[in-house]
Amino acid sequence: MAGKEIYHKMKDKVKDAFSSSGPETGKGKTKLSGRRVKHGYHLVKGKSNHPMEDYLVAEYRQVGEHDLGLFAIFDGHLGHTVADFLHSHLFDNILNQPEFLSNPEAAIRNAYQLTDEKILESAAELGRGGSTAVTAILISSEKSVKLVVANVGDSRAVISKSGAAKQLSVDHEPNKERHSIEKKGGFVSNLPGDVPRVDGQLAVARAFGDRSLKKHLSSEPDVEKETIDENTDFLILASDGLWKVMSNQEAVDEIKDFKDAQAAAKHLTEQAVNRKSKDDISCIVVKFLS
Repeated sequence: MAGKEIYHKMKDKVKDAFSSSGPETGKGKTKLSGRRVKHGYHLVKGKSNHPMEDYLVAEYRQVGEHDLGLFAIFDGHLGHTVADFLHSHLFDNILNQPEFLSNPEAAIRNAYQLTDEKILESAAELGRGGSTAVTAILISSEKSVKLVVANVGDSRAVISKSGAAKQLSVDHEPNKERHSIEKKGGFVSNLPGDVPRVDGQLAVARAFGDRSLKKHLSSEPDVEKETIDENTDFLILASDGLWKVMSNQEAVDEIKDFKDAQAAAKHLTEQAVNRKSKDDISCIVVKFLS
């Protein structure tokens, strides 16, 4: 099916789509391949003086005969405009790739690159900032549900299977990609500040936007596939405001007994604040029920 021919039907199935100007909390539900799926989200603004820079998406769509769950966290820096652009365009760009249903990994990689190119072309309007991204797509078929997670930066996806946490995303820290950055002519320094930064400025090695640093950065996502089976409990997506103060297993243990996904997401953000997180915190919990 050609990308332009993909028709996103069933508008009534779209449950939630959040931007920083929308509500701070919400929930939704659907059925995928006969399995009940419930999600909830919650956001808390950090202690900084700038406006909220986190955006998220939590919605359901249909492409062809396949029901989809679309979830994402976009954590902006040096402004919210790039995160807002991703919120509005990234999933459409992914779903409009001709090979989305046959090869979702390739579609995601192509769409991430295309979207970043558009952001850089629009730098005059969008500004000099950037954004991390973690996207999770649930794809239902007749008998199964597949999960495809992709990310750039340090927003993270963690899945719980039989109570055990498994990280599906990769934290793109400058020290881990120092060789690649230096090969491109950049450098990694802990000055100013106390964390490694690309060219002494950005604390992630991969991001959308950041035009002034782009020659030393990458927007190539890491992509991971997972099958949603009877052992799958829930999925957590969150910005680094949560992960700076909580390990993957701690987050899973905090909400393993919660039945309501929205309450679970709110609890995680509140726990992060209690642990002195000062950053914006956005969190989505997707629960899988039999």
